[in-house]
Amino acid sequence: MTVRILLADDHALVRRGVRLILDNEPDLTVVAEAGDGAEAIAVARAEQPDLAILDIAMPRMTGLQAARELSRVLPDLRILMLTMYDNEQYFFEALKAGASGYVLKSVADRDLVEACRAAMRGEAFLYPGAMNSLIRHHLDHARAITDREEEILKLVAEGHSSKEIADLLVISVKTVERHRANLLQKLGLKDRLELTRYAIRAGLIEP
Repeated sequence: MTVRILLADDHALVRRGVRLILDNEPDLTVVAEAGDGAEAIAVARAEQPDLAILDIAMPRMTGLQAARELSRVLPDLRILMLTMYDNEQYFFEALKAGASGYVLKSVADRDLVEACRAAMRGEAFLYPGAMNSLIRHHLDHARAITDREEEILKLVAEGHSSKEIADLLVISVKTVERHRANLLQKLGLKDRLELTRYAIRAGLIEP
């Protein structure tokens, strides 16, 4: 199966270079191009590609804004960010926006083809520096959690109610709720389900 790709970058020269890399591969073909984020959304709607490769810094609408909108309107579309910015903030924003990978332009000739194939397999593609950022980010979060919060996280993930946790730990329900709110805030999570997923990933409970 040939992967149909939309390529969005405001520099025609960059698009031409990237296109050369991709069209050289038998399983990848660029079917559409766009010069900014808004055009990328319009073209994606019309062409229904399998994969969108978006530059982060574009006029009118950035690649990150376009990625957020594309994730909403075309949930099956895979998205890769292609950027010159080796920047943690952009990297985390890209993941939040729904991108499956983050490729630096400086090594696009080395990484882009593999990133495209990884995205289509449903896998994330991270350049080596990004992996270090992710690990550091995780460790910062992990260090921020107190022993008591970890205890409560485990009990929440095991399905105990606030009342049951309060009884088990001999503390008030109010204290349990406060710890739970702190956990959600520190870990950037929304609800019990996300706390449970985090606890599984962190090895606190069995999946």
